[in-house]
Amino acid sequence: MKRCPTCGTTYPEDARFCTRDGTRLFGQAVATDTLTPPADQSAISATPRSTAALSRSDVGTPVTHANLAGQTLQGRYEIVKKIGEGGMSFVYLANDVSTRERYAIKVLSAALSQDANAMARLRREAALGMRLAHPNVCHIIRLGETEHGLVYVVMPFVEGEILADRTNRLGHISLDETTRLLRDMSAGLHVAHELKIVHRDLKPENVMVSKGPDGVERAVVMDFGLAKERRAGAELQKLTATGIILGTPEFMSPEQLRGKPLDARTDIYSLALMTYEMLTGKLPFQGRTQQEMMIARLRSEPMSLRKMRPELDLPESVERVLNKAMSRNPDDRYQSTLEFGDAFSAAATERAADSGLLGKLFGR
Repeated sequence: MKRCPTCGTTYPEDARFCTRDGTRLFGQAVATDTLTPPADQSAISATPRSTAALSRSDVGTPVTHANLAGQTLQGRYEIVKKIGEGGMSFVYLANDVSTRERYAIKVLSAALSQDANAMARLRREAALGMRLAHPNVCHIIRLGETEHGLVYVVMPFVEGEILADRTNRLGHISLDETTRLLRDMSAGLHVAHELKIVHRDLKPENVMVSKGPDGVERAVVMDFGLAKERRAGAELQKLTATGIILGTPEFMSPEQLRGKPLDARTDIYSLALMTYEMLTGKLPFQGRTQQEMMIARLRSEPMSLRKMRPELDLPESVERVLNKAMSRNPDDRYQSTLEFGDAFSAAATERAADSGLLGKLFGR
């Protein structure tokens, strides 16, 4: 069971937010496509071997996507340990045999790799993902397949704290830190949008707060697994016409909930919801059930940021920026993530400038 830290209401394990007050619940529900750390993350000291061997000679267990630790993929990537798993894939930490550089390698299950539609979509997404090299995006480096049919995706290994975990740990994130993280996410998403790519599944679980080479923390947008081009062709329309809405309901835009065509502005809406949650620890729409919370996004205005957490004394200018980004009509929102990020930074800076002026006036 999960528990709301605000009102104490308990919920089933698959619940994520309190339907009474919008607070994120303790613990983390995991969607099918979300990667979660396994119980044992200790390093495995087995000597790497090639996946050319179909089974482990010491135990006679067939080598599959679920037990690759200690193996070497195609003579290049030494698999160190498993670092995450989902319903259809496992993620491993790996070292490049030549350079010793660390990578995250996502290995697909046999069922998924043998699905022609899924593989067509993956190849297309990999081609898009390889164009997304940016400090604030975890991009796809390459898509590979072993001689025995194991399909894998190589990505940079990003170490840090998941944004959802940081918000849970702190209760809310300060205005200054929120501004920095939003600026990072806006920059990374802008590059994707310029390449005609829409993420479509932005959520705190898909953002990592990581230290860069200079020791400064930065936000890295992860998992473009649901990404697609804005001008999708007939082939992609066919591949995604499953009758299932892709994305995470709590952070979907109104047009996504309605199944309408999507562009970069749907990511702007989701990014605004994430920013609201960073500042308050809660979501701006409430309801007794998840369905009611979704309907509220279609029909209602977001709860006032400053009324949600009046003790934080958040500036009205920041609330105005968020309300614009959360407009139900995409035409009324900011038209790029950079425009949204710049407006938010200006509003936060305005608050800082006002505080400095008051300090001088009152001798502080």
